[in-house]
Amino acid sequence: MTSAKQWKAGYPLVAAIVALGCALCLVVARPSTAAADDLSDLSAIQQEIQEHNADYKEAQEQVDELQAQIDENQARIDELEAELPEVREQAAASMRTLYKMQQGSGGLVDLLLSADTFYDLLSTVQYLDIIQASNTDAINELLALEDELELARVSLNSQMQEAEERREEAEDALDEAKAARDELEAKIAAQQAAEEAARKAAIEAAKKEDGKTFTTESGGSATVETPSNDNGPGSVSPGSDKDAFVSEWAPRIDAYLAGSPLSGQGKTFAEAAFEYNVDPRFSPAISMVESTQGRYCFKPHNAWGWGSSSWSSWEEAIWAHVQGLSIGYGGRLTVAGAKKYCPPNWQYWYSTVASEMSKI
Repeated sequence: MTSAKQWKAGYPLVAAIVALGCALCLVVARPSTAAADDLSDLSAIQQEIQEHNADYKEAQEQVDELQAQIDENQARIDELEAELPEVREQAAASMRTLYKMQQGSGGLVDLLLSADTFYDLLSTVQYLDIIQASNTDAINELLALEDELELARVSLNSQMQEAEERREEAEDALDEAKAARDELEAKIAAQQAAEEAARKAAIEAAKKEDGKTFTTESGGSATVETPSNDNGPGSVSPGSDKDAFVSEWAPRIDAYLAGSPLSGQGKTFAEAAFEYNVDPRFSPAISMVESTQGRYCFKPHNAWGWGSSSWSSWEEAIWAHVQGLSIGYGGRLTVAGAKKYCPPNWQYWYSTVASEMSKI
């Protein structure tokens, strides 16, 4: 195997070989549909869980709203039922009074004829009208309350039925959400376990070749490295505060790239990583593995062995590469991604990129 310096000396020959074989060798740096689907499984699973939870939340809110209406109706029914005994008694007394007045019509005539003056007669008639009106009102109030009570009961029964149907739908949605969550979480756990096992296997394989060289995706060579931490570099997410993110990672990336053609591009890497939700260390680390931080590019400004692309500036190249890592590789270093990016030597590529990320 050749070292990076030896490869630089033979660069023209390598470049010619790469140019002739790019259609067969380099296109694999772009993600295949099946592999991209595998990488998107986790995000798709999380999206399904969110949709199930949203469905259940909406159904539960509908049930709660109906239950509030039912409780309000029941409170009114309780209020009416509390009023009914008194109203019924008043209505019964009124009906007895009217009955006596009707039965005692002769007495009423005598009462009217006994009036000494016309004024007394009017007073007596008005008194009798008031009594009759009052008694009639009491009876009508009873009928109105009973009608309201019956309507409230009918409405309550209808809403109770609807509430039960909605509740059943909510329960079904919840059961489906739980079942989907359990199934998807099991799938996530299986994927994570498989990823972890493959990651450890890649690191162990790299340890056996530590210090030797391997062929990268761009056709160059890089020295096999293993992370100082067996758990690897972990993962960095941009979060929501762009200024804080860029302020933290731009100088760290600049320090890592100091003295290289990519020197001073830390802010560009950090801003692109924030924009596309990519680990900010991912692209700079790949540049080290594929081109020694842009020193030995097989295409203009292509420091990453990225297909057969070239760019007119580092800024344009960085944004394009980081976007590609987001779309085709999930924005994070994974075993599946390593198998796509550098198929022949993916274990060494994975381990070395992980080691470089740990340095940033």
